[in-house]
Parts: sequence; structure tokens; C-alpha cells
Amino acid sequence: MESDLGVEIYWFDELESTQAYLIQALKADTLKAPVCVGASLQTDGKGSRGNTWISNAGNLFISVAIHRSQLPNDLKLESSSIYFAFIMKEVLTSLGSNAWLKWPNDFYLGQQKMGGVITNLVGESLVCGIGMNLSNAPENFSKMDIMITAQELTNNYVRELKKFPTWKQIFSKFELEFSRSKSFTTHVEETIFGLKDAILLEDGSLECNGQRIFSLR
Repeated sequence: MESDLGVEIYWFDELESTQAYLIQALKADTLKAPVCVGASLQTDGKGSRGNTWISNAGNLFISVAIHRSQLPNDLKLESSSIYFAFIMKEVLTSLGSNAWLKWPNDFYLGQQKMGGVITNLVGESLVCGIGMNLSNAPENFSKMDIMITAQELTNNYVRELKKFPTWKQIFSKFELEFSRSKSFTTHVEETIFGLKDAILLEDGSLECNGQRIFSLR
């Protein structure tokens, strides 16, 4: 356990899921936001749409809980996944990585996915889980293009997150690279949307094929 800018960081050798562990701990009132939980190995990680995030030791498995009262006033709940994810993307950029953020919260290197974010609301705390291939990756996925350990990256992320930039600041940067998402598709529940003609709206949602779609992850 270590403290970094007022956020307690609990590190485990192995957990089934950092997200499930932290959600349960918040509900049981054994941990309180702001707090971060990380694991050197995660055996049953939670991905988008209820999928399992499969990854090996040496990669990043963390979940961070922040009380909504600490977050910027202009951040809407439906914008939170992009907010948490883009702050991590900014950290990676500052460290020399070419990672980019595909709408709404997947980390990519070139055309291959490297990681992702899932966000849950527990009471008045937002719980953001991040999985990322730092040292190895499954077939058809990418791994990090810089050398950094999971604990080093976690400390860097917590440090930047605690600055709590406004949503306006984050969105203005995300908007500039949104065009990179347009060659991809995205799942919303069971529907697949092509992003070629999608319009990014100010809250991070998309206008796509006459529908407004949000990130529900």
C-alpha cells in the first residue's frame, strides 16, 4: 500500500478483477474514494459488453474510484469514460507513446487495440477500470510501444488524474483526434455502428445514422 497525492493505492499479486474487487469494497464500505486498486495478475478481468479481458502478468490492471464531488462541475456522467480514458492517453503521450483513443474508450496503437476502460457508478463514486497490454499481448492485439511498469504507469496516471482538468479541456483535445476513429465500428449493446459519418457531440456522445449514441461502458 502506498500513498500518492492523497490517493491510497492498494497493490495485489493477483485478483480475479480489480473492478469487481473495488466495487465490492466500496459497497461494503471497507474502502472509500479516492482509492486505487491494482494487481500484478488479473484472472477474470471485465471488459466491455460483459466480455472477459484476457491478459497476462506484466500488463496493467487497475481500478480507480473517485467521488463525483471531486470531479469537475462540467463533467456529465455519460462523458466519464472518455474523461478517464483520455487522461491516461495524455499520460502515455507525455511518456513518448503513440497510443491514441478510439471512441469512446479503447486504447489503440495504429490499427490494433492495446487496452480499454470500463466505468461504473457505485453510489456517488465513479469506478474506472483500465486494462492495458504493457509487456505482452494476445494475437491480433497490440502491446505498449514504450518501456514502463504497471506500478510506474499507475503512479503517473493518479498524479495526472488528481489535477482534475475540466471536461472542456479534455474534450477539446479528444475532438482533434476523433477522426482516427472514423475508420472503425463501435458496439452499443447488440448494435454495431460504423463511425465513418458519425458526428462527435459536446458531451462525447455521437450522432450516427440519425441516432444519438452514448458510451455505456
